[in-house]
Amino acid sequence: MAFARTCSVALIGVDGVVVEVQADLEPGVAAFTLVGLPDKALSEARDRVRAAVVNSGEKWPQRKLTVGLSPASVPKSGSGYDLAVACAVLAAAERLEPASIAGLLIIGELGLDGRVRPVRGILPAVLAAADAGYRDVVVAEQTAAEAALVPGISVLGVRSLRQLIAILTNAEVPDEPPDLTGGRPDPLVAGLMLPGVGVRDLAGREGKPPDLADVAGQYEARQALEIAAAGGHHLYLKGPPGAGKTMLAERLPALLPPLTSAEALEVTAVHSVAGLLPPGRPLIDTPPYCAPHHSTTMPAIVGGGSGLPRPGAVSLAHRGVLFLDEAPEFPVRVLDALRQPLESGEVTIARSAGSMRLPARFLLCLAANPCPCGRFSIRGENCECTPVMVNRYQARLSGPLLDRVDLQVQVAAVTRAELMAQDTAAETTATVAARVLAARQRAATRLADTPWRTNAEVPGHELRTRWRLAPGALDDAERDLERGLLTARGLDRVLRVAWTVSDLLGRDSPGRAEVWTALTLRTGVHRGLPPMDRIVHRPRDSEALIGGGR
Repeated sequence: MAFARTCSVALIGVDGVVVEVQADLEPGVAAFTLVGLPDKALSEARDRVRAAVVNSGEKWPQRKLTVGLSPASVPKSGSGYDLAVACAVLAAAERLEPASIAGLLIIGELGLDGRVRPVRGILPAVLAAADAGYRDVVVAEQTAAEAALVPGISVLGVRSLRQLIAILTNAEVPDEPPDLTGGRPDPLVAGLMLPGVGVRDLAGREGKPPDLADVAGQYEARQALEIAAAGGHHLYLKGPPGAGKTMLAERLPALLPPLTSAEALEVTAVHSVAGLLPPGRPLIDTPPYCAPHHSTTMPAIVGGGSGLPRPGAVSLAHRGVLFLDEAPEFPVRVLDALRQPLESGEVTIARSAGSMRLPARFLLCLAANPCPCGRFSIRGENCECTPVMVNRYQARLSGPLLDRVDLQVQVAAVTRAELMAQDTAAETTATVAARVLAARQRAATRLADTPWRTNAEVPGHELRTRWRLAPGALDDAERDLERGLLTARGLDRVLRVAWTVSDLLGRDSPGRAEVWTALTLRTGVHRGLPPMDRIVHRPRDSEALIGGGR
């Protein structure tokens, strides 16, 4: 038989399309033609496959060979089709039984010596195969654990083309040395081309993650951190250098609840497409933390690149935390590009080679100094910046962007007493995370019959109509709306934060005190109302921000 077929997968973002790999041999001058909208890397598969087949001890057919990738209208890129092309060619040449590969989905790059090397995006590719009804998948041995995360799929991990041929022909499987280099992340994607976009490991040198109890003082910022984690609210920390803004942000991911099974697959799929899965860790089950440098470009933050776009920092932080330190130093275009994903939870990227949607439901944490020198205060002592410089610096964070940030907290400089004292009232990450988890479960119970799971996701219309507050609870917020101090979006976000405060306190619905707390955290203006009971313990002589005194 001079015709054979098998299947592979084309990835468009984190979505996969099953591709039929067809091989046809005809009499004529020996030639190898590859059709089906391949990119440069895929076009080079002709040389890789030929060398791999010959070096695996097989005979290359000396006839006119045409390999088609169907559907032809879908752009195809990368080297993951090599193994499928080689099997289809060998089956067309009657070295393999065509029926033995017709029901397989094969993904893998071939080395010139016939070794099978891993490629990016195995998890979303196998998910697409499962949705299309395929149950048998062949991948490189290094990515077999990642492919096995998809339920109902039988995964065969091979080290070389020789091993796969032996398995398909029921021959003795040769022993191949393991590939010690193929399982590492793609360095081009991991940071050489897109600097500062990698997902950081927050563990210290001794393997111990940072703890919230390590932060000196900053009780109001700690409370804002807890509320942000409990409700999924975006956070803006503003204060002088050395106040602890970065320390607080690095401790935020540990306050978030562990990812559910579905969320873990979403996050792992994005990191798999980006080539950033850590070796030996096929499943990411903890919220990611992404902290790009302020010199990072627009495609690196939002996603992009030549040809089909790749995930950016907003997608790498999906279901986790995106921290922008020194936020005013980022280009204004980059900051304003965050508006769409902040509202929709996804980013749409259009390029000449095609468009795609990537998940981008992250918790944004911004940190900034009050001025370029960092010493600006109400009295202006020791500040070397002119008023024009201060205004220009602060205006880099646009009003529409800050309007989408629920919590805006002033972080004061740490005093000598706070820095040198042993604060026994400071709570650990584990203690705060337990309260956050309880508040999340309370919100999830209330939102059980809705498509939302956190308060930050609930549309304002639903909050105002479906879960109405007691009469008078919104008086302060409505007054600020009439004065122009709040936008309609800002009022909705105050409502969301008030519900989160109520969940942390274990109450059925927020009252005027919870709305006051939300207004204070959004505007930074203390309004003279009696403070609420404490959520985060602090010294007795310090004023508490959150609680329930009526």
